[in-house]
Amino acid sequence: MTSEWIVKNVMKAMPSPKSALLIEGLPGIGNVGKVAVDFLVQDWKAKQVCSFFSHALPNSVFVNEKNLVELPSITLYHKKVQGKDILLLAGDVQPTDEASSYSFCETVLNLCKQYQVKEIVTLGGIGLQAIPAEPKVYCTANDHAIMQAYKKYTKVNTNLYGVVGPIIGVSGLLLGLAKQKQIQAGALLAETFGHPMYLGVKGSKEILKVLQQRFKLKMNLKELDKDIAELEKEIKEGKDPVHPTRLQKIAPQIKENEQNYIG
Repeated sequence: MTSEWIVKNVMKAMPSPKSALLIEGLPGIGNVGKVAVDFLVQDWKAKQVCSFFSHALPNSVFVNEKNLVELPSITLYHKKVQGKDILLLAGDVQPTDEASSYSFCETVLNLCKQYQVKEIVTLGGIGLQAIPAEPKVYCTANDHAIMQAYKKYTKVNTNLYGVVGPIIGVSGLLLGLAKQKQIQAGALLAETFGHPMYLGVKGSKEILKVLQQRFKLKMNLKELDKDIAELEKEIKEGKDPVHPTRLQKIAPQIKENEQNYIG
């Protein structure tokens, strides 16, 4: 049985965006998408539009900085950036099974229709067996026009066929289902270390630079530079680059040995 997704905590003064852009970044390999979207939420001080609840969420809670428990959450945010309406889909987790992933994506796409979303960008990582010095960014899409747009404005590799297997989870499924609803959608995937406890901040920054260039968005990437410098320093000092203390509310739900995973 597929669990129902409930849209909760809906903003009283609902935004009325025109030609909005949705950027999705939920946990996955290297948490590349999550790091990128969480950064945008904080950098832009985005406002919460609504949250999502379902019994398909993991049966667990997180302990926060106040030593109190919190249920896992997935949240939709809104911010107008330089005249552009941006919706940001962020969260602690992904749906736990295939059927719930489908129903969640359908719920999100119904909201996309309501908010007149014209394009969707999903973010994720490509797992490698070593930490990449300079992560490459790949692109795929459900429409040739999106592919051409990234080719024109950014240094993005659009030859993804044969490089990876299926794009797993919301980052992939949202693209396919969006096509059925006539919404253009693309995925930006950055190379990262294929360890479930690694934070691919460097890959996240490369993806953000692509978004910044293509959509001409203002963002302050200096904070990410600090995180990257700290991570590289620890690696040079021989410290474990995947120590779990660096992970706060991240639960990617993937197998440790599952290389080449996308999402």
